[in-house]
Amino acid sequence: MTKDTDTISWIHSFKANGRRPDLKRMEALLEKLGNPQKTFPAIHIVGTNGKGSTSSYLQHILTSSGYKTGTFTSPYIHHFNERISINGKDIPDHDLNLTVQQIKPIIENQDTIAKFGKVTEFELVTLIMFHYFATINPVDIAIIEAGIGGSYDSTNVFRPLALVCPSISLDHQDTLGDTLTKIAEHKVGALKKQVPFIFGPMTEEVRQVFYQKARELASPTYELGQDFHLLENGRAFDFVYQDQTISQIELAMLGQHQKANASLAAMTSLILAPQFPKITIEHIKKGLEKTHWPGRTELLRDNLMLDGAHNEDSIAKLVQVLKSQFSDRTIHVLFAGIGRKPLDKMLGQLADFDLAVTSFDFYEARPLELYPDKYAKVEDFRDWLNQSESSEDFFVLTGSLYFISQVRNYLLSEK
Repeated sequence: MTKDTDTISWIHSFKANGRRPDLKRMEALLEKLGNPQKTFPAIHIVGTNGKGSTSSYLQHILTSSGYKTGTFTSPYIHHFNERISINGKDIPDHDLNLTVQQIKPIIENQDTIAKFGKVTEFELVTLIMFHYFATINPVDIAIIEAGIGGSYDSTNVFRPLALVCPSISLDHQDTLGDTLTKIAEHKVGALKKQVPFIFGPMTEEVRQVFYQKARELASPTYELGQDFHLLENGRAFDFVYQDQTISQIELAMLGQHQKANASLAAMTSLILAPQFPKITIEHIKKGLEKTHWPGRTELLRDNLMLDGAHNEDSIAKLVQVLKSQFSDRTIHVLFAGIGRKPLDKMLGQLADFDLAVTSFDFYEARPLELYPDKYAKVEDFRDWLNQSESSEDFFVLTGSLYFISQVRNYLLSEK
């Protein structure tokens, strides 16, 4: 297996095994690898929306502080290698090939398969990440984003320095349950005894689940709006925790939710500072202000935004950004989603804008003909984009991150 395309094809071949998270299988395979997950400190990020942005804020803070910082995120926007990165740089093809060559015999061992079943693609990528950060290119610290859930998620196999949860909303109900309480129970299932738990604004029912679990595990809690605060300061904001203030933080990313995500990262960094003494107020501010996250309220031109708002909560946050920041302009929205999401509800949230729908090249994408006829239908997003080039209006493409990935690739290749 020498070519990176061969390596990635081999990894993707495990997609056929579906989603069957099994921590016993993960733990058995990790043991055969020498338990790499126990060899470096890491932060665990769970939640519905905001995991990627919060991970990116933390990575920039830790990297700015001089620590070699691994990050594990999903999905990717351009290339598979984005999912595993160090100091914001994707895993090189050579390192990915080498890591896969070393773990492949364990994954394909017939005795292990007979005993535990075949790994899923997400389990495999998680194993690659742990081995890479521990052995191939050792890191000082890692930020590990959970996939779906928490309790049975393939990443829930290590003891983190902290657990961070930006938000809880309805998503993946087929796997996690159909209420916020059930979803919250899954997410907080990643909490370990006495591990600090940092979380954003939650509904009262979710707060009760979080606090009950934290009490059971004697885990200290840090709730945004209760234990630490963000104070509006014009376009900027101030972060306040006890007698510590970080003033005039100006984020590159738009939206109130990004201020909240950045505040979670700042709080987590202060908790880490006794163990990582190079973290300072200056490095926290510098890291937050340098952070970009592709495809999230991302302005590619003055009048063109991409936002992978792929569930009702993230659509609501996008609407808030558009109404608060761009209310003086005519707003056109092009939406494309995947079939298992509540697309009709999501489209209803965008009703105040000039709204059109499209489809895209992905096996789960909703076909254009299945959208209601009341929406303008666009055969090809490229045609819709053409109207933005000489217009004073504001244009937004949103929906599935897989759609945003294809649009972003097209726009950047055009540049």
